[in-house]
Amino acid sequence: MTVLDIDHAGRIFGSGRLRVVALDNVSLRISAGEFVAVMGPSGSGKSTLLRLAGGLDRPTSGRVLQAGRDLAGLDEAGLAEARRRQIGFVFQEANLLASLTAAENVALALELDGVKPKAAMAGARGLLDSLGLGAVEGRFPGQLSGGEQQRVAIARGVAGGRSLLLADEPTGAVDALTGESVMGLLHQRCTTGCAVVLATHNVRHAAWADRVVFLNDGRLVGEAGPAAGPEYLLGTGQER
Repeated sequence: MTVLDIDHAGRIFGSGRLRVVALDNVSLRISAGEFVAVMGPSGSGKSTLLRLAGGLDRPTSGRVLQAGRDLAGLDEAGLAEARRRQIGFVFQEANLLASLTAAENVALALELDGVKPKAAMAGARGLLDSLGLGAVEGRFPGQLSGGEQQRVAIARGVAGGRSLLLADEPTGAVDALTGESVMGLLHQRCTTGCAVVLATHNVRHAAWADRVVFLNDGRLVGEAGPAAGPEYLLGTGQER
């Protein structure tokens, strides 16, 4: 089953001499349970691609379909509903609610899905434990380090039964060991049928994916399958 279908999508910002082509005629189809990494240099369009995939921005050409629905055809209420129930986000900024504890931030995502508060809190604690955060579940974001905040954001992003998870450089603020545990958690979500799209510069993390696609200057310029190891990905990234 196709979870995400990006069909000849383009995104242009500005006009005239300020015109920037962030994405140029990109097509990408992702199935349920598939882990896809997106690589490319800074400014290649990785973040723009994820924003279009999650309905946070609209293409200026082409279409973006999530579970068969054209996101451009949804009004703001419909987009909000799709993002709340079907799409999980983990971006570079943690964006945690300062007035809620770590566990409450994660539990809120589950409660919005209709999980009862007690079960939501139990699920939140389990996710935090899996990321080594059991000891800080009762702390507020201002009491957490940058790396701890990002791991809480990851737990919140994977909470619930979402069919699509979009992760934009989610390991940028964590150490190498924690980064591997994060990749393991993202990979585990795929076993439940969730499709994961990861934008990353880290070739070791990209090697967790079933498929790696490469962007350059807003264009899709290559793809590697699961047989490609980190050395191949590093070479490809340097060439691009």
